[in-house]
Amino acid sequence: MIAASVSDENIRTAELVAIQTEVNHLPIFAEYDLDRFPKLSRLVFDLFSEEEGLDALFGLVREALPERLNETAYALCCDVTAADGRLREVELRFLEEIRYELKIDRLAAAAIERGARARRMTL
Repeated sequence: MIAASVSDENIRTAELVAIQTEVNHLPIFAEYDLDRFPKLSRLVFDLFSEEEGLDALFGLVREALPERLNETAYALCCDVTAADGRLREVELRFLEEIRYELKIDRLAAAAIERGARARRMTL
Protein backbone atom coordinates (compact mmCIF):
# COMPACT_ATOMS: atom_id res chain seq x y z
CA MET A 1 0.00 0.00 0.00
CA ILE A 2 2.85 2.36 0.78
CA ALA A 3 4.45 1.68 -2.58
CA ALA A 4 1.13 2.30 -4.34
CA SER A 5 0.87 5.67 -2.62
CA VAL A 6 4.47 6.59 -3.43
CA SER A 7 4.26 5.41 -7.05
CA ASP A 8 3.33 8.86 -8.39
CA GLU A 9 5.94 10.57 -6.18
CA ASN A 10 3.21 12.46 -4.33
CA ILE A 11 1.73 10.94 -1.19
CA ARG A 12 -1.73 12.37 -0.73
CA THR A 13 -3.55 12.71 2.57
CA ALA A 14 -6.44 10.62 1.25
CA GLU A 15 -4.00 7.79 0.49
CA LEU A 16 -2.48 7.95 3.96
CA VAL A 17 -5.94 7.90 5.52
CA ALA A 18 -6.87 4.90 3.36
CA ILE A 19 -3.74 3.03 4.49
CA GLN A 20 -4.41 3.86 8.13
CA THR A 21 -8.05 2.81 7.84
CA GLU A 22 -7.15 -0.50 6.20
CA VAL A 23 -4.47 -1.30 8.77
CA ASN A 24 -6.73 -0.37 11.67
CA HIS A 25 -9.85 -2.21 10.52
CA LEU A 26 -9.11 -5.19 8.30
CA PRO A 27 -8.68 -8.64 9.85
CA ILE A 28 -5.58 -9.28 7.74
CA PHE A 29 -3.76 -6.71 9.91
CA ALA A 30 -5.06 -7.92 13.28
CA GLU A 31 -1.63 -9.24 14.27
CA TYR A 32 0.40 -6.60 12.46
CA ASP A 33 2.96 -4.79 14.59
CA LEU A 34 2.31 -1.10 13.95
CA ASP A 35 5.78 -0.25 15.22
CA ARG A 36 7.12 -1.73 11.96
CA PHE A 37 5.29 0.83 9.86
CA PRO A 38 7.87 3.69 9.96
CA LYS A 39 10.74 1.31 9.17
CA LEU A 40 8.76 -0.27 6.33
CA SER A 41 7.89 3.16 4.95
CA ARG A 42 11.55 4.19 4.94
CA LEU A 43 12.47 0.96 3.16
CA VAL A 44 9.91 1.62 0.42
CA PHE A 45 11.13 5.21 -0.01
CA ASP A 46 14.73 4.00 -0.20
CA LEU A 47 13.89 1.32 -2.74
CA PHE A 48 12.03 3.81 -4.94
CA SER A 49 15.18 5.94 -5.06
CA GLU A 50 17.35 3.06 -6.33
CA GLU A 51 17.69 2.06 -9.96
CA GLU A 52 16.66 -1.58 -9.38
CA GLY A 53 14.60 -0.76 -6.30
CA LEU A 54 11.24 -1.72 -7.75
CA ASP A 55 12.51 -5.19 -8.62
CA ALA A 56 13.89 -5.52 -5.10
CA LEU A 57 10.57 -4.35 -3.64
CA PHE A 58 8.62 -6.95 -5.59
CA GLY A 59 11.10 -9.61 -4.56
CA LEU A 60 10.54 -8.73 -0.91
CA VAL A 61 6.77 -8.73 -1.39
CA ARG A 62 6.77 -12.14 -3.08
CA GLU A 63 9.01 -13.51 -0.34
CA ALA A 64 6.88 -12.19 2.54
CA LEU A 65 3.38 -12.56 1.09
CA PRO A 66 1.69 -15.95 0.95
CA GLU A 67 0.41 -16.51 -2.59
CA ARG A 68 -3.16 -16.90 -1.33
CA LEU A 69 -3.04 -13.21 -0.31
CA ASN A 70 -1.92 -11.85 -3.69
CA GLU A 71 -5.43 -10.71 -4.63
CA THR A 72 -5.86 -9.12 -1.20
CA ALA A 73 -2.62 -7.19 -1.64
CA TYR A 74 -3.69 -6.04 -5.09
CA ALA A 75 -7.10 -4.96 -3.77
CA LEU A 76 -5.46 -2.91 -1.03
CA CYS A 77 -3.18 -1.21 -3.56
CA CYS A 78 -6.19 -0.42 -5.75
CA ASP A 79 -8.02 1.09 -2.80
CA VAL A 80 -5.03 3.28 -1.91
CA THR A 81 -4.47 4.56 -5.44
CA ALA A 82 -8.20 5.28 -5.82
CA ALA A 83 -8.44 7.03 -2.44
CA ASP A 84 -8.05 10.55 -3.80
CA GLY A 85 -10.65 9.96 -6.51
CA ARG A 86 -8.20 10.18 -9.39
CA LEU A 87 -5.85 7.63 -10.92
CA ARG A 88 -2.79 9.03 -12.62
CA GLU A 89 -1.00 7.29 -15.48
CA VAL A 90 1.99 6.39 -13.31
CA GLU A 91 -0.34 4.82 -10.72
CA LEU A 92 -2.05 2.78 -13.43
CA ARG A 93 1.34 1.55 -14.67
CA PHE A 94 2.32 0.64 -11.12
CA LEU A 95 -0.90 -1.34 -10.65
CA GLU A 96 -0.19 -3.10 -13.94
CA GLU A 97 3.25 -4.05 -12.66
CA ILE A 98 1.74 -5.34 -9.40
CA ARG A 99 -0.75 -7.46 -11.36
CA TYR A 100 2.11 -8.96 -13.33
CA GLU A 101 4.40 -9.54 -10.36
CA LEU A 102 1.66 -11.08 -8.20
CA LYS A 103 0.25 -13.09 -11.12
CA ILE A 104 -3.27 -11.67 -10.80
CA ASP A 105 -5.32 -12.86 -13.78
CA ARG A 106 -7.14 -10.25 -15.86
CA LEU A 107 -10.65 -11.21 -14.81
CA ALA A 108 -9.81 -11.11 -11.09
CA ALA A 109 -7.94 -7.82 -11.57
CA ALA A 110 -10.89 -6.26 -13.38
CA ALA A 111 -13.26 -7.29 -10.59
CA ILE A 112 -10.92 -5.93 -7.92
CA GLU A 113 -10.45 -2.67 -9.81
CA ARG A 114 -14.20 -2.27 -10.32
CA GLY A 115 -14.75 -2.83 -6.61
CA ALA A 116 -12.22 -0.13 -5.72
CA ARG A 117 -13.87 2.24 -8.16
CA ALA A 118 -17.33 1.49 -6.78
CA ARG A 119 -16.18 2.18 -3.21
CA ARG A 120 -14.85 5.62 -4.22
CA MET A 121 -17.87 6.88 -6.20
CA THR A 122 -19.43 10.17 -5.13
CA LEU A 123 -22.83 11.72 -5.70
